[in-house]
Amino acid sequence: LTVNCLDQHVEKSPNRVALIWERDEPGTAMHVTYRELLDETCRLANTLKKYGIQKGDKVAIYMSVSPLSVAAMLACARIGAIHTVVFAGFSAESLAGRIMDSGCKAVITYNQGVRGGRIIELKTTVDEAVKNCPSIKHVFVAQRTDNKVWMGDRDIPLEEEMAKAASVCTPESMDSEDMLFMLYTSGSTGKPKGIVHTQAGYLLYAALTHKYVFDYQQGDVFGCVADIGWITGHSYVVYGPLCNGATSVLFESTPVYPDPGRYWEVVQRLRINQFYGAPTAIRLLLNYGEEWVKKYDRSSLKTLGSVGEPINHEAWQWFYHVVGEGRCTLVDTWWQTETGGICIAPRPSEEKAEIIPAMAMRPFFGIVPVLMDENGKVIEGNDVSGALCIAQPWPGMARTIYGDHQRFVDAYFKAYPGYYFTGDGAYRTKQGYYQITGRMDDVINISGHRLGTAEIEDAMADHPEVPETAVIGYPHKIKGEGAFAFIVLKEQTAHIDRVKEELKTIVASKIAKYAVPDHILVVKRLPKTRSGKIMRRLLRKVVTEQSNNMGDVTTLDDPSVVKEILDAYQKYKEKSSS
Repeated sequence: LTVNCLDQHVEKSPNRVALIWERDEPGTAMHVTYRELLDETCRLANTLKKYGIQKGDKVAIYMSVSPLSVAAMLACARIGAIHTVVFAGFSAESLAGRIMDSGCKAVITYNQGVRGGRIIELKTTVDEAVKNCPSIKHVFVAQRTDNKVWMGDRDIPLEEEMAKAASVCTPESMDSEDMLFMLYTSGSTGKPKGIVHTQAGYLLYAALTHKYVFDYQQGDVFGCVADIGWITGHSYVVYGPLCNGATSVLFESTPVYPDPGRYWEVVQRLRINQFYGAPTAIRLLLNYGEEWVKKYDRSSLKTLGSVGEPINHEAWQWFYHVVGEGRCTLVDTWWQTETGGICIAPRPSEEKAEIIPAMAMRPFFGIVPVLMDENGKVIEGNDVSGALCIAQPWPGMARTIYGDHQRFVDAYFKAYPGYYFTGDGAYRTKQGYYQITGRMDDVINISGHRLGTAEIEDAMADHPEVPETAVIGYPHKIKGEGAFAFIVLKEQTAHIDRVKEELKTIVASKIAKYAVPDHILVVKRLPKTRSGKIMRRLLRKVVTEQSNNMGDVTTLDDPSVVKEILDAYQKYKEKSSS
């Protein structure tokens, strides 16, 4: 695998740039060639071997995005060890849970991380985590900052060891179905599940989707701003681009540091050709206005991509017209941690084929989507909705949940025997295109009508004063369930009551009267994970008044948001009852 990602390119063009590390401080980008990355990977691999890491061993990587964290992934792959990258925003408890579930022998981390101008204590978190993890023999510590951190008996200074190591490491011979990595993802219930991806199928699928969905051409600079802690970072920052000999951008910062022009300043400075990011960031930026975008030259951009959730119309239009100046292809990509790579996207397609805004549209090569009804029967024809399943296996699909194959079977293959169930609902348009309508488990039932909360959110997000919305179901005496909407308003919005009425009108006209939220609560911001997913679970707890039992809030970007929303809800309740 690493031969495909590194050695083959080093033989042909050793000085081609593999990685551009866009560090937190703007203007401090670092370029790493394929030769340098191979050298770094081999030294790291030899260091792991020296400390007893062998083929089949598990290694946790708890690092911010950097060339070294990419080298750590590739070094594991080179010696046949299995990496599990844990997003560097997860708590010590989350990290320990993943280490224990997978039985990791070592952790690779940094002394500290840097993000949005703030220092993040990584080593301290690892220390806290491994206290309860007897399987951990060594913690390899790299230096991201000059600050000293405490080093104990099992801690090893990584760069010092790498400097002493040989820069040649013969790659381990692997079977196509050997494990490459595990990545933990939340289920709708229970503890996170370790999704397993294997060598050949995963790499092939990541490389092909990277090439064809984004129309990647040799010499392009590919800018995926995801963190390596998520599947998007694995497939479209590391494995897909490197297998294709691409130049891949590693983005360490945030979209609003030091100001909301950061993404576009980077596009201009690094001459990025493909830009792949999340709708949540686009919605955040659209809030700040167009001047932050127009300040910078975006003429290098050819393809824009969106990932992580269905993109709403307003965000799509802004991304397409403002960022892409109406001349870039915009691909709304649907896929999952479990699928390994993009499954449904507007491209590849015939030359200049139509793209419908905010729709994933076309299945990728070898992907056979089907829609199923409640009785487990395939729904034929067009202009229909149902549970989105995939009818045939594809190379990138997950092979199991680590240590719990039964859970894998139950979660994905039991609901519709003979099919992979995605957990998402979808609509097939009159022309036969696919539109994802949201998680089947974020579904509410109002007076017997099934409704994805994403549909209501999408409708409300069309209001020019409302950049962000989250809708949840709550128990309603008469309707069974009602919709409760949390909205964020643009800063200068004055007439809140007028906006609320307009929102109700929009929802009624876009979906139906029954879909209109009974309650609309204005909040300063929504509770989000660091990757930008809205934690609707917390909003449900607020509304169902179980705020004394919030559960794990460590993945929140800023836990203080919970009290903020609780206070707003209390005020709203008092006002309503008076």
